Amino acid sequence: MKPTTLKKVVLAYSGGLDTSVILKWLQETYGCEVIAFCADLGQGEDLRAIKAKATALGVRKVYVEDLREVFVKDHIFPMLRGNAVYEGSYLLGTSIARPLIAKRQVEIAVKEGAEAVSHGATGKGNDQVRFELTYLAIAPSVKIIAPWREWSFKSRRELIEYAEKHGIPVTATKAKPYSMDMNLFHISYEGGILEDPWEAPPEEMFQLTVSPERAPDKPRIVDLEYEQGNPVAVDGKRLSPAKLLAHLNRLGAEHGIGRVDLVENRYVGMKSRGVYETPGGTILHVAHRALESLTLDREVLHLRDSLIPRYAELIYYGYWYAPERDMIQKAIDEAQQDVWGTVRVKLYKGSCTVVGRRSDRSLYRLDMATFEEDEVYRQRDAEGFIRLNALRLAIRAQRRTARTRR
Repeated sequence: MKPTTLKKVVLAYSGGLDTSVILKWLQETYGCEVIAFCADLGQGEDLRAIKAKATALGVRKVYVEDLREVFVKDHIFPMLRGNAVYEGSYLLGTSIARPLIAKRQVEIAVKEGAEAVSHGATGKGNDQVRFELTYLAIAPSVKIIAPWREWSFKSRRELIEYAEKHGIPVTATKAKPYSMDMNLFHISYEGGILEDPWEAPPEEMFQLTVSPERAPDKPRIVDLEYEQGNPVAVDGKRLSPAKLLAHLNRLGAEHGIGRVDLVENRYVGMKSRGVYETPGGTILHVAHRALESLTLDREVLHLRDSLIPRYAELIYYGYWYAPERDMIQKAIDEAQQDVWGTVRVKLYKGSCTVVGRRSDRSLYRLDMATFEEDEVYRQRDAEGFIRLNALRLAIRAQRRTARTRR
């Protein structure tokens, strides 16, 4: 791609080290107008300052959009309905954010008549795939500039030096070079001092949660109400999706909920160490599974659970707008039609424990399950059930005995 072929590029801009350097690099390398797009997904940053920073770097048009409610309602909640957990630990906070950012970015590119879009993901990571799969799923003719795959910089340390040379203010330092990504669902940390999987993350690194050791000695009881698999109220108070998640983030953070230290398998083939804080998401995940245990048919639950690894993998890899994700989502959402009720959880020193659950649509029958005397379950029926299910095992055993006698 020749620099002279581009007039406008829309950059997914966060105001951090990578995208600030990229903004300047795009101007120098392609001589193009850069339009900066910053999505407010609840990262807690001063977005006016980010806009001012982009303007100071020569950007004439900056889009800053509040997408928090859309993010939670249309991305996080569907993912939570599917109980998506990657490799048993990761609740996919970064993964689920990228498709929304990329979708809106490419829509702005079409609106502004820009020929290309650009992102700050490295050539070693998953985010490049997540961004670009979304771009191509929505606007397949768009040109994509991925600076980490083009420029000569090899490390974030070199980016810091470039920023210092060009007077670009950044918060990263050579002494503390790990990267962070925050949104309303979680915060992630990777790189730098975290690249040794034997070394524990420093306590001062964590931005959301207190350590479990320093959490209150008194537990907090929380009631969560659900409708069709979606949380709608906390302790009897109905809240919008984004406000509900923010409220649970505060409660979970106070009690040290949601820390994960994981060595995961990236889509590009390497293993990577990531540390995550997902306080509200952890509470919602635990509560949702508890309510499903009451309301989902056994075979529906087991079939849905068999889809979770694949569903989580699709989100992690970046296939949010792929037809197979859409198909699985429809199956998941169909199963959620009767997931209504209330779950009570206890937050205590890093743990989220279910202590109660109830639903008007419960399939739990005390008259069936009780160990006391009942008149609805004939225990003698179990003998035939067992014998029929053991028939193939008995036939196999008989064949083995017959061979032994020969």
